[in-house]
Amino acid sequence: MNTKDVMIGTWAWGTGMNGSSMVFGQKQDPTVLSKTFESAVSKGFLRWDTAAVYGMGTCEKLLGVLIQNREDIFLSTKFMPEKKYKAGALIKSFHESMARLGRTKADLFWIHVPNHLEENLQEALVLMREGKIKSIGISNVSLEHIKTAQWVLSKAGLTLGAVQNHFSLLRNDQQEIIDYCEAQGIDYYAYMVLEQGALSGHYDAAHPFPALSMRNFAFPKKKFRQIEELLGKMKELAEKYHVDPSQIPILWVMGKGAIPIVGLTKPSHAEKLAEAMKVTLLPEEIDLLEKEAAATGIRQQGLWEPQ
Repeated sequence: MNTKDVMIGTWAWGTGMNGSSMVFGQKQDPTVLSKTFESAVSKGFLRWDTAAVYGMGTCEKLLGVLIQNREDIFLSTKFMPEKKYKAGALIKSFHESMARLGRTKADLFWIHVPNHLEENLQEALVLMREGKIKSIGISNVSLEHIKTAQWVLSKAGLTLGAVQNHFSLLRNDQQEIIDYCEAQGIDYYAYMVLEQGALSGHYDAAHPFPALSMRNFAFPKKKFRQIEELLGKMKELAEKYHVDPSQIPILWVMGKGAIPIVGLTKPSHAEKLAEAMKVTLLPEEIDLLEKEAAATGIRQQGLWEPQ
């Protein structure tokens, strides 16, 4: 495994709406996040993902401070379209994101959900032609959405760069899309690979998520009881490979041909991730994890996702 095969996520960094306290039930210390960034970068993790909606711009602002004068950082951010199409909203959001991030160009720019996909891609084309968006991606999409995006872009002589969907041991329904993306030369990024910490191995029914958090409502104690056997198998594999249990679901995602987006909030998280890059799960171990995950009967889904 290679550090280039991982993207670092910052969803848990923000302080505003849809930020750390609301979603994760924990307030982050900017000083610790700064140290986390430096630790991750020193270990070769140079691909960073954020979004305008994470903390309503606060994640972008913090990351922007950290990446100043860092031309080696691959930057990924997103535009969240509303249900009703607003002409110019994507271009406006792009420039606002770049101002917060202290950049003029995005290495990868996402349409966060496929609302009015064709219209928003047409706006993105303007920025792509200007060289401000180096690669365009779409998130929370179906195979049909991907084909639609390819059709729109191909008419302008451009290609779809990436797809980002929810993919984890508890949301294992993406293989057809992953295989299609690989065949088409499209990077497939997986988010929520640890299910916001439920698959980290550091929470269980006796130690659940903070009560006043969105992730607690999405993953209550009942679900933790359902995944006890899966967590047990993860722990066994972690002991075999001398890595933290939180790294096993990440390695599983990589073994399935996807690029995981991994949230880091402490320097130790970066250290654990770097250690895991030395490990490759065996095919039979991947199969075992999938069987245990299927036995839980859980198909995890965010409120923002299409059915």
